[in-house]
Amino acid sequence: MTRPTSSAAPSYTLIELLLVIIMLGIASALVVPSLGSTDVLRVQSAVRTIVADINYAQSDALARQRGLAIIFNAGSNSYSIVEVKGTTLFPATDTIQSVTLSNSRRFHDTRLVSATFDNGSNILVFDDMGGPVTAPGSSTPGNGGVIVVSGSQSVFNITVEPYTGRLTVTRVSGP
Repeated sequence: MTRPTSSAAPSYTLIELLLVIIMLGIASALVVPSLGSTDVLRVQSAVRTIVADINYAQSDALARQRGLAIIFNAGSNSYSIVEVKGTTLFPATDTIQSVTLSNSRRFHDTRLVSATFDNGSNILVFDDMGGPVTAPGSSTPGNGGVIVVSGSQSVFNITVEPYTGRLTVTRVSGP
C-alpha cells in the first residue's frame, strides 16, 4: 500500500509572520533610543585617552630618567607631551606627541574646558622620577591639579594628586 504524497511545502501562517514582525518592532524600539547615548561613550573615550597619555608621560619620565611635560590648550582643544630639556619648554622642537580632541569622529563634541596646575598654569610637569613638580627643571613637588573635560551633557574632572601624580576621574554631571 502506498501513501499519498502532498505537494504543498511547509510554510508559515500569516499570524506567525505578524508575531515575528511585531517582536522585531518592539526590539528595535528598545534599541534605537540607546544608540543616541554613544556620544557619552565618545566623551568617556576622550577622558580615558587623556588619562592614558598622562600615565604614559609619567611612566616614560621615570623609565628614561628625564622630565616630561604636558601642555594643555583649552582654546585649541588639544594637548602636547613635550620633553623637558632645562627650565624652559620648547614645544616647537621637543614635542613627542600632540592630541586634538575637536573635529574628531572619535571624540565627537568633547571639549577640554580647562587644565589648572601649579600657580594657575596649564602645564603638568613630571620630573625624572615621575613625580609632578612646579615647573620645568624644578625639584619642588607640585600641588597637583584638575583637568575638566565636557561633552554630550557630561562633565568629567581628572584630578592629578600632588607628590604621586595619581589620577582620579570623577563625573561631575551627566546622564
